Amino acid sequence: MSLFNHLTQPLIMGILNVTPDSFSDGGQFSAVDAAVAQACKMLSEGVGIIDIGGESTRPGSESVSAEEQLKRVVPVIKAIRQELSETIEISIDTTLSVVAEAAIQAGATIINDISGGQQDSDILSIAAEYNVPIILMHIQGKPESMQDAPEYDSVVAEVLASLQKCTDAALSAGVAKQNIAIDPGIGFGKRRQDNLDLLANLDQFVATGFPVLLGTSRKRFMGSICSESDPKELVTATATTTALGVMQGVQMFRVHDVKENKQAADVAWAIKQAM
Repeated sequence: MSLFNHLTQPLIMGILNVTPDSFSDGGQFSAVDAAVAQACKMLSEGVGIIDIGGESTRPGSESVSAEEQLKRVVPVIKAIRQELSETIEISIDTTLSVVAEAAIQAGATIINDISGGQQDSDILSIAAEYNVPIILMHIQGKPESMQDAPEYDSVVAEVLASLQKCTDAALSAGVAKQNIAIDPGIGFGKRRQDNLDLLANLDQFVATGFPVLLGTSRKRFMGSICSESDPKELVTATATTTALGVMQGVQMFRVHDVKENKQAADVAWAIKQAM
């Protein structure tokens, strides 16, 4: 049975970037032992999915080859499986089919594709072949240029329409409907107001019937609201969006700070159940 099939209360996805240049934790977990230690910490804090990425997708970042991504992620996935848990859900954060397939063979159980299956459409075939869940995110442009001049007439309608095309393509490639989730792509080719509009209308994404992943963790637009330039100081801001997401029906939250966001999600969920 697909993970997405039996989502009940909110699930926290912990970010584990094994990269030298991610926007708020670059270089911290590049070594396998450091990555495993961080995964262990997240498990102790109640993480539901560990999301492992070997390529930074911060604004202005450049693409990383499949070979380099594999060198970074495969040893970490294998180590987490062997040393920590045979059952924890592990997602591979990549847009490349060859990386997704190798990660699955190493022990990953979910594909998390920021391009929504558009950069390398073979990734949809990999999801279908291995019968694994895939998360399809919206992005306008590519990471290296996405924040240059993003523009929308109606951001909620346009992102919904784009994600509809992504989910249709996944279904056409043979991915089971219960294995598809969507992500509005907060901060990926979005202006501050675009992000706020999307956050105010998350219920429209939930209404599609696909599980929704929200990724706001430490994002710059919140820093502009809070007058805070250090991403690591945006834990409370992130937890606020997690609670608001839960109240609108969002099921999964991709975060750096597992403990704080799990608390926010659990309390919001308890309130929602009492309504």
